[in-house]
Amino acid sequence: MPDIVLSTINAKYIHAAFGLRYLFANLGPLQQCACIAEFEISQSAERIAEQLLARNPRIIGLGVYIWNVTLATEVVGILKKTRPDLCVILGGPEVSFETDQQEIVRLADHVITGEADLTFAEVCGRILNGERPTKKNIPAGLPELKDLAMPYEFYNDDDVAHRIIYVEASRGCPFTCEFCLSSLDVPVRQVEVGVFLARMQELLNRGVKHFKFVDRTFNLNLSFSMAILRFFHERYHPGLFLHFEMIPDRLPEDLRGLIALFPPGVLQFEIGVQTFNEEVGARIARRQNNEKLEANFRFLRGETGVYLHADLIVGLPGETQESIAAGFDRLVKLRPHEIQVGMLKRLRGTPIVRHDKEWAMVYNPHPPYEIVSNRTLDAVTMQKLKRFSRTWDLVGNSGNFVESTPLIWSVGESPFASFMRWSEWLHARLGRAHGIPLVTLAESLFRFLTNELGCDPDEVASILLRDYRRGGRPDVPPFLRPHVNAPALSPRPGRAHMGLKRQARHLAA
Repeated sequence: MPDIVLSTINAKYIHAAFGLRYLFANLGPLQQCACIAEFEISQSAERIAEQLLARNPRIIGLGVYIWNVTLATEVVGILKKTRPDLCVILGGPEVSFETDQQEIVRLADHVITGEADLTFAEVCGRILNGERPTKKNIPAGLPELKDLAMPYEFYNDDDVAHRIIYVEASRGCPFTCEFCLSSLDVPVRQVEVGVFLARMQELLNRGVKHFKFVDRTFNLNLSFSMAILRFFHERYHPGLFLHFEMIPDRLPEDLRGLIALFPPGVLQFEIGVQTFNEEVGARIARRQNNEKLEANFRFLRGETGVYLHADLIVGLPGETQESIAAGFDRLVKLRPHEIQVGMLKRLRGTPIVRHDKEWAMVYNPHPPYEIVSNRTLDAVTMQKLKRFSRTWDLVGNSGNFVESTPLIWSVGESPFASFMRWSEWLHARLGRAHGIPLVTLAESLFRFLTNELGCDPDEVASILLRDYRRGGRPDVPPFLRPHVNAPALSPRPGRAHMGLKRQARHLAA
């Protein structure tokens, strides 16, 4: 039985816990008496606690995040009631700030705030030697990346075969956007490039094809990012997929040329636009050159095969529905493959709270702490915007309506105004924006386009059927049959189970 169990609750099985593997890699001699135990948010607190207790550890290190804190609090409560002698140590971004306000911290024995890669091992060593720390809160020093053992060997064969492989070439962010925890991570630190690439070669040798970089500013250091891209370009093989978070207004010519060499579908860039409103950007300390951003989007969309995922935030202090609409329409014209319309969250520790009084910022007190209302967006308007966001995910981002979505604004209104009209119509018809079967959603879109907007039923049906069949679906939905002459198709093996977003990447390319 292990003395130390490193654990967390993942949002989905496919998400392998990167932080746990970093902690395990840096346990040193304690590795021999430690193990990793991962769970999913769909599991019950009782079942998770039962499986942890079955290992009979002396210490449990639990990673706490915004998506799992509610369930994790329940788990810790059960653990401490069942085995009061068990030492529970918390870590992670959700418990690194405002610790005095959190029930999970009250229940646990200790919390390590900050980057715990080295500190966790030190604390565990003291506890196992009978030297229990006297303080509950233990701040971790900022480690130099050169002093850390890398975690990649602790992805096992099942991880490689079935899960997202997270990698990290740098930590920190030079920007100070007040809504983001990364604004607190200074300075930016980078792994020595040769050492990092040697580890990436080991992963390639093991058959890893999908690499998700967690770096917040991958294209900050030009020589560093180019070295990594050259490495993967020289080793390109079918199925290779690389995900990066990019600074939207920094794309110099040399980097452009290298990006353009990759075949379509290999690179995915997550680009945080967040807002085009320069007054709001200045208010939250976000520096962004929107003209350069637009030029970079046009280059990436027009001259490369990069799949573009762009983020906008709803609810920033001073942003109105009109400026949100203008920003959304501006981004639609730049044609990213996905637009994530996210509600502002009050992440613990972020400086966004300084606007609470002036802008009457009201947040849900429960995770994920989304904005409820503010001075420029009342609660009713915010609910409409939240429905807009959910409906956009169902239609605009799902990969199911690639050709059909632009029909929503084909009658001349702005994309935002038209999609808001569709979102509210759908809500009035179904009363929800989640748990909608694909056929029901497709039929609702058909009725909206033909009955509400007056689009030609036969043309709409033809486009909707092409979208419907992108996933390898062979049938013709009943509501389309009077308008198309397409026979049912024999299903193509394997296509129906292809991930929608991944499939959309190939189609868009």
